[in-house]
Amino acid sequence: MLVNTKQMLQDAKNNHYAIPHFNINNLEWTKYILEKSEELKIPVILGVSEGAIKYIGGYHTVVAIVKGLIEDLKITIPVAIHLDHGSSIDSCKNAIDAGFTSVMIDASKHPLDENINITKKVVDYAKDKNISVEAEVGHIGGSEDNITGTSLNATLEDCITLYNSTGIDSIAPALGSVHGFYHGTPNLDFATMKIINEKLPIPLVLHGGTGIPNYDIEKAIECGIAKININTDLQDVWSKAVREFLIKDEKVYDPRKVIGSGEEAIKSRIEEIVILFKTKRG
Repeated sequence: MLVNTKQMLQDAKNNHYAIPHFNINNLEWTKYILEKSEELKIPVILGVSEGAIKYIGGYHTVVAIVKGLIEDLKITIPVAIHLDHGSSIDSCKNAIDAGFTSVMIDASKHPLDENINITKKVVDYAKDKNISVEAEVGHIGGSEDNITGTSLNATLEDCITLYNSTGIDSIAPALGSVHGFYHGTPNLDFATMKIINEKLPIPLVLHGGTGIPNYDIEKAIECGIAKININTDLQDVWSKAVREFLIKDEKVYDPRKVIGSGEEAIKSRIEEIVILFKTKRG
């Protein structure tokens, strides 16, 4: 069933586990993630970047694919369709109008006052439609930021101000994680993470979960992280499985077989992640 993220993330915050946010890239990935999540009986957030939306065909196409699979696969678990890193108010509105149940407005590149102004407009639009809103403060960059050691971490004061000024449902504070593969050792600010979680009533989100050691993931959950975004991790295991399959059979040309050769790798990794996150099963 389609839901927003409010209840699932609040339960995760209260009971010290994390909900997996898996980015989808096409119909097949959506199917694999839904099937495995249903098998494990866990709530799941299907994250969709603006790039993936464009690749798949558009906001309405994404929603139609997810709704169709939920019906045809007889999915009973809570499922949220979440706009990942919405870059503008219009992008969030388009997602909401198409049927997304949750959106992230990422105005973190702007000064805090402008971030608040943009985020508040998205919250106001989403509120009456029962859509959950996530926002970001600080800067969660790409792996290149990890090379240079650039630090644009969130502060407790900025997180409190953003929440009090907008009424967001969850917050992604930049605390040392990066998107993509890490070049070097991740350096998460657990002390700030813990105090933000204690001072704010809303759940915390960790972006850039790929490549963070398991013990740091476990510590992040202990410090209040309730949602962890995973994308590169699944892309990595899928692509390795597909490469191996193509090497073994150079004559294969059926795209269903090529794409499907990575199915078990994705599903196996999902189960490992769910165990690591200690996600509560229904």
